[in-house]
Amino acid sequence: MAFANPWIGFALNNAYANRVLYGALGELDSDAFTAPRPGFFGSLAATMNHIYEVDLYYLDALEEGGLGLTVYDRDPVDDVEALGQLQAEADMRFASFCSKLDEAALTREVTTHRPEGARFEAVGAILPHLVQHQVHHRGQAHVQLSHAGIEPPQLDEFFLDYDRAEMAQAYHG
Repeated sequence: MAFANPWIGFALNNAYANRVLYGALGELDSDAFTAPRPGFFGSLAATMNHIYEVDLYYLDALEEGGLGLTVYDRDPVDDVEALGQLQAEADMRFASFCSKLDEAALTREVTTHRPEGARFEAVGAILPHLVQHQVHHRGQAHVQLSHAGIEPPQLDEFFLDYDRAEMAQAYHG
């Protein structure tokens, strides 16, 4: 199914992929979720918290919320179900933002707060960066799931009619 606005398609695919991934993560108890694993962040909990907080950071910039780097001033969430719910809420915020985009909105510049000061980025540059960031770290979570003895789920059966996952239908409307 083609989306007239590709960004809503990417945002909904993102929400779908996170939901499927959290379904697999739900098989882990707290000790397994926080156990040391190979990868940038050293555990599934740290990897998934990183995905969530970077989403919060860029959503704040896109929505011009003014929180900036303070979104990182939070305690990590080590409960799979609680973090999955928070991620789902962030995913729907992203989808809602993308559903309102038009061509002019993509060229609008927003402030991203960096340690060395404010930087301005076009919305149209932030969107692919955020989507790519998610894909990149979900791939790392796949490796970490394998390390935990859980077969990683298929996450790319969303856009094409051929072999589309049944759960993906809910995100297509």
